[in-house]
Amino acid sequence: VIFLHGLGNRAGWSSLRRKLPSLRPNLGKNVHYVFPPAPTIGISVNGGMQMPGWFDLYDWPIGVGVKDDKEGKIKAAIQIEETVEKLEKEMDIPPSRIVVGGFSQGGAVALLTAYHRRTEGKVPFAGCVCLSGWLTLKEDLNVTEEVAKSTPLFWAHGEYDDKVLFEQQAHGVGVLKEHGVKVEERSYPMGHESDYDEIDAMAEFLEKVLFPSSS
Repeated sequence: VIFLHGLGNRAGWSSLRRKLPSLRPNLGKNVHYVFPPAPTIGISVNGGMQMPGWFDLYDWPIGVGVKDDKEGKIKAAIQIEETVEKLEKEMDIPPSRIVVGGFSQGGAVALLTAYHRRTEGKVPFAGCVCLSGWLTLKEDLNVTEEVAKSTPLFWAHGEYDDKVLFEQQAHGVGVLKEHGVKVEERSYPMGHESDYDEIDAMAEFLEKVLFPSSS
């Protein structure tokens, strides 16, 4: 499981390494977790302040139709692809046994990596997780038939999210479903955050895609 943090928060999601196995024991010793750190970059909506971020942000809050930092997002996706290649080379874990996911900015990069960039000839991922994220670079989206069939998506979002607006979930899910992606969507009465029920549902999804015979 490769999980990407949100803006300014490099270490916050590493606790999944403990939380997920406590909910689904299969997600313990049988799963390798990777939490890649984003580079430190200037963020335009914060006056250019330097902080850990996967790409720049020009609009706030983040609703449908915000401006994309295409260069930054592609650079972030390439970093994750290099992580995938390293896992295959050093640990013999193929992409078909990898779930890529993330929160907020990390969720946006996870979607980009799993759907836009798994072009013909690239092995699809086992699944994708987007928590409070959004679908970016929609004009470049071209999901192959193999990816649509092989990479299901779990997308959860807070109904009161005032940072990445709740409208982003319905919009992104709708676009991906039009491309044939199988989506499990959940919403929760919360803001731009996570809670127990969301993590429990994510654990169930991960067990289902990584260990289909036991779920």
